[in-house]
Amino acid sequence: MSALLSPPSDKFDLDRLAEELEQRELLSPSSTKFPQEHYLPAFVPLSHDNPYLAADSFNVQEFLLSRAYTSLPDLRSELRDYLATLKDELVRLINDDYEAFISLSTDLRGEGARMERLQRPLAELRSQVLESQRELQAIQDSVQDKLKKRSALREEKSFLQLLLKISESVTRLESLLLIAAPSDEAALTTTHEQETDKLDERTRGNRAKHLSRVAAEYNQLLYHISKAQAQKSAFVQEIQWRIDRIKSTLSADLDHLFSVTIIALTEGKVPGRETKLSESDRAKWLSDAAECLRTYDALGQWRDAEEVLRRDIVRDFVKKNIYPGALTAPHSPVIPHTPMPATHGPVPHTARTPYTPFAAFASKQNPFDVSFAGNAHAHLLDDSDDPLAGLYNTLLKWVERDLKRVMEAAERVCVKGSAKGGVGGGLKTVGLVGGEEKDKGERFEIMANVVWAEIGKAVMDELGSIVFAAGKPDEFRGHYETTQAFIRALEFLAPSASAIEAMRSHPVYTAFDRRWQLPVYFQLRWKEIVTKLEDALVQTKLERNPTKANAPFATSQGAAVWEAVVTCWSADVYIPELSHRFWKLNLQLLSRYRTWLEASLPPLDHSTRLTNSSTADKSTGSGTPPGGTRSGTPSLPTEAASAESVAADEHLIVQLATAITDLKAFETQMWKLWREELGVMLPRGGEGDGQGDSDEILEEALKHALSKLLSIIPPLSSQIIHILSRRGCDALLPMRSIPSQFRAMSSSRRLPTDPSHFVSLIFKPLKSFFGINQSDGPAKALRDHFLKAYAEEVFEVVAQRYVYFLTAMKKTEESLRRLKKGRVSTFSLFGGSGSAREDESRADEEKIRAQMILDVEAFGRDAEGLGVDVKQSESYRTLSELAHAPLADEVHPPPS
Repeated sequence: MSALLSPPSDKFDLDRLAEELEQRELLSPSSTKFPQEHYLPAFVPLSHDNPYLAADSFNVQEFLLSRAYTSLPDLRSELRDYLATLKDELVRLINDDYEAFISLSTDLRGEGARMERLQRPLAELRSQVLESQRELQAIQDSVQDKLKKRSALREEKSFLQLLLKISESVTRLESLLLIAAPSDEAALTTTHEQETDKLDERTRGNRAKHLSRVAAEYNQLLYHISKAQAQKSAFVQEIQWRIDRIKSTLSADLDHLFSVTIIALTEGKVPGRETKLSESDRAKWLSDAAECLRTYDALGQWRDAEEVLRRDIVRDFVKKNIYPGALTAPHSPVIPHTPMPATHGPVPHTARTPYTPFAAFASKQNPFDVSFAGNAHAHLLDDSDDPLAGLYNTLLKWVERDLKRVMEAAERVCVKGSAKGGVGGGLKTVGLVGGEEKDKGERFEIMANVVWAEIGKAVMDELGSIVFAAGKPDEFRGHYETTQAFIRALEFLAPSASAIEAMRSHPVYTAFDRRWQLPVYFQLRWKEIVTKLEDALVQTKLERNPTKANAPFATSQGAAVWEAVVTCWSADVYIPELSHRFWKLNLQLLSRYRTWLEASLPPLDHSTRLTNSSTADKSTGSGTPPGGTRSGTPSLPTEAASAESVAADEHLIVQLATAITDLKAFETQMWKLWREELGVMLPRGGEGDGQGDSDEILEEALKHALSKLLSIIPPLSSQIIHILSRRGCDALLPMRSIPSQFRAMSSSRRLPTDPSHFVSLIFKPLKSFFGINQSDGPAKALRDHFLKAYAEEVFEVVAQRYVYFLTAMKKTEESLRRLKKGRVSTFSLFGGSGSAREDESRADEEKIRAQMILDVEAFGRDAEGLGVDVKQSESYRTLSELAHAPLADEVHPPPS
């Protein structure tokens, strides 16, 4: 096919031959091993290692292709040589193994008969082995049957012993609990109550330990019952009612004893008697209460103990003190069982500080500065003018007096139970026996489930319309602060940190926290702050009002904006949970202040901008010398300004200085507020939550907002510098009349010793602006920030204008000198001749030159007094050189 497709000019089929040669090279092993390289053919003799000869199936074509560089006669010779080599090796192998082969045949002679003789007894031995194996298996099976029967008997015996233990334990528990077996339940209950009353009268002191032993026996019974239930014992099902009765009786006795004990501790006297408990009796009753708590813990009945406390102690007191009219009714004092130390002093007077959770405490001590201790007293709130704080103080005193010892005893029981390998071992067993659902908590949570649950629910139900009324922000803020302080004080009475965590995760705590309508409160505060601020910003006009109330601000509007900012973080407004909202409002207030300033500032003449951006930016700093490339000689008017123009400029710079004063004051006060209060008040993350990153983000946000606000200062500074520079240049105008003045006073031969009067007037507008040597000035508060920068700018502009005037004057005098020379005049300003009139002209020239030098030096001294480094000024160096240089024939142009 390839021949048919080849071109007609290819008579020898060269393309086809080339393709076949390429395919053979690709299929050749040498081509696969070295596909990209070509080697000269090498003679490799035939050997056993040749892959084509050692292959499983010999391929003649591949072998010949591998020897394509060898001619057929040579290949035939190689094959004959290889055949001869093979024959020699074969003969050598036969000769080497011949002796062994012959000896093998000789040694095997007669072995067949011997093998037959050995094979005959093997069958008999095999049958004997099989028989023995069957006998051993029978014996083994018999032994296994006996072992299984004995194991079953042992299990049955053990199970019967377990049932006997259960029966004996049930009987013993019924005896210990004085449970009889009457025909009806009513008679049983009456008899048990009578026996219990008699026993209470006789052995009240040992009753708690007795119930503790009964609980231990009951837990052991439950363990045995769980093992019996695993085998589905009918006996256990039969006596289940007795077990339930034991459980109910034990729980009833324990509840009764615990109730009597805590009532006695609460009321300070034995129920039914009028005698009060002594300290030793109180310690004994507290020991009985702790024993009851240990029994509850052993039985896993933590919620039952909490229910007894709630029913007999907490609920009645809460209902008695928390009701709809509780805040208007007088509170009866909670008298402590023992005198309390006078640790609560009057409320200390403090300056304006942000809200802290402990601001409402009457005691100076922080409740959480000390660890949980048994002798710590309740930190009461300042209830001098707050009925809600009085109510909370009543609750705190009551919790400290009646419940704190019980909670601490329960905590000690839980800690000891955990140290022994876990508390409430009987809870899981109770669930197995009684079919009750297991509680989630496996410890006492009296603070969360009893104290806070009842107090929080009562406050929400009875006082919710008063405490949580967000429509009255001042009262709401007071109630919120007082309630948060009460919660912190209540947490301080908690026996452990885990009790506080349980309290904060309680559903009542969550619901109580949701009742605070903080967004509504923020909206009301936002409306108050913004409304008051907008009333102050109605007037879009900058008017100085430097009163004591507005300090350090120059306008009432700036003071109003700052008051709005401070109000957000004041102790009467700020709530920590709303910190992000107040922070956002602060940034909005900064933006609003910038908008008002832009609307209140007079229109600026941007064509009068004398400095570049870098210079203007530096003028807002701490007074460093302006940098950057300066412009040439400013295009300022060459004539003095009119009185109306001066008055307009004075009014304008007063307005601009007022705006800059308020901006710098606002910046200073804002950073001071950040360092002293906001950096501490704003919420932070934990150690692993990127606390540093959060602080940096907030600080960067404040920097960004202030930078946008302070971006107004550079154009204002440029306008002020232009006006001050123009007025300084106006003071230079009298210098052009110096030559005529000296010519008119030619009779005086003395050299001048004092600078001209106009030199002191150059920086007078700048000094008046900053209030230097005066009682007041528009920018007196900005002197430290802007004096040096402004003075450098004004000095540079005036120096350039001074150079311009001096150069023009020298040009004029030179022209006049040349004109007089053309008229054969002997008068010259700086030159001279040998004649008398020429000497007189030279003397006048020296006087004028000396006056110029005095003026320039006085100008430099005034600038140095304002903080200007005149030695670094190129314009001043040029000015000084012009003043010292004599009049020449060729006047150099002024530098640009």
